[in-house]
Amino acid sequence: MEECAGLCGVGSSRGHRCHQKRQRPAEMAAADGKRKPAPAEKHVERHPPHCSLQDLPVEMLVEIFASLPGTDLASLALTCTKFHHILHIDSIWRRRCREEFGFRENLQNLEMIGMSYREFYAKLFPYRHILGLWQLNYSCRTLLNVVVDGSCITGGTYRPSLNTHVRGPIHFKLSFRIRLTERKPAAVECMAGLLGRPHSGHMQIQKDRLTIQCKRTDHRTDSPTRLRGERGRGRVQEDRQQYDCLTYGRLYLPPRHPDDLIRPGLFHGKYNAFGPTTVMLSFHGKYARVTRLMGIGTKTLEIHLMRRIQLRDGEIFRNFNELSRVVQEIDEQVTREQQQQQQQQEDGTESPAQPSVGESGAAASEEQPVPFVLPVGVRSSDQNYPRTCRMCFYGVDIDPFAYPRHCCPGVFILFDEEHFGFIWLEEKYFFWYGRVQDTFQNVEAPSPQAFLEMLKDIQSSFI
Repeated sequence: MEECAGLCGVGSSRGHRCHQKRQRPAEMAAADGKRKPAPAEKHVERHPPHCSLQDLPVEMLVEIFASLPGTDLASLALTCTKFHHILHIDSIWRRRCREEFGFRENLQNLEMIGMSYREFYAKLFPYRHILGLWQLNYSCRTLLNVVVDGSCITGGTYRPSLNTHVRGPIHFKLSFRIRLTERKPAAVECMAGLLGRPHSGHMQIQKDRLTIQCKRTDHRTDSPTRLRGERGRGRVQEDRQQYDCLTYGRLYLPPRHPDDLIRPGLFHGKYNAFGPTTVMLSFHGKYARVTRLMGIGTKTLEIHLMRRIQLRDGEIFRNFNELSRVVQEIDEQVTREQQQQQQQQEDGTESPAQPSVGESGAAASEEQPVPFVLPVGVRSSDQNYPRTCRMCFYGVDIDPFAYPRHCCPGVFILFDEEHFGFIWLEEKYFFWYGRVQDTFQNVEAPSPQAFLEMLKDIQSSFI
């Protein structure tokens, strides 16, 4: 029956009676030779079934839309009626408020005031550029952290106090707030001043500058009475009315790369008994930088990661003269190489770099800790430093405003993931830093170039 089905051109022999007579094998072979070849089948191009984004289930579309940036959702709502209705589902905007602005308010609190997450996002959106860290420019610098706190945008200021511990958290004091749950347009309430009572303020945003003005003049006045360039604190006179004016610059945290020795970021320290300070550690290829943000002490530490100092089980710290000799040799070689590079630039010639004393790879694997003791004769205001360290490098404390450029050589000591220190050989002084444990949102630099420009701006502001 199957042979019959094949000869009759039918796909199945079930229910089919063959009208051909049964033939012998010889006769079947002769018949095959006389049969005409079957015409070639025409090629029919088959297209996959049409499927569009609109055909997906609503639950899947909600999940897709909730993962898109809020800036794209407005255009998406204009494409069709179905998307327009889906984008009124509040769970989409709840996720956008949480991921973009760090909003942690629950839905019931918003429902009590009759506001949806979609409406709350619309009120937050104009202030998205002020969220993050800012820095006031004057003699003892101040940090400003702007966050979404409950149903408000709040700005808290931080200044290092005498009681700040190296391992302690940062305590911010409320400076201003913007209420977002009221039906009327949001207004800035200044909370600064000796009395601490809310009063009307004005905010101006220009690129990486944030300026806050208010009519109260009882704020702290331990600052210049006029603005220093575009940033700082001062008094302004408009329409015969005196205003307190505070101008902040954007502060980005350092980006992280796989070959960094430790995670970069903010660190606390005490330069001396009366000098708590906050610095930023960042990595730049063959160099690392420690940039002062607040307090007194070093302006900038430049760490040469390719000029490592061998520890020899920590014995080098027991003899200050030996440590100074090793650092002095590296410092002299660095000076010669810099002079040669400068001469080559002037002559327009280049020569291959020569290996230097103490040069080694910076991105080392896990190092076995060795004992650390403060060399005899070296002072420190805080004796609670770690007693073991991983590695050391040659570094310099740079004064960018000295002419000619003045650099004090020293030893950068990496204790662990959370601590580092620096021995200033010229003054025989040691200071160390512990990582700031606070986490900050909206502090990523838009590009590496923007971060480098910010560092230059910070360094140039110390006068």
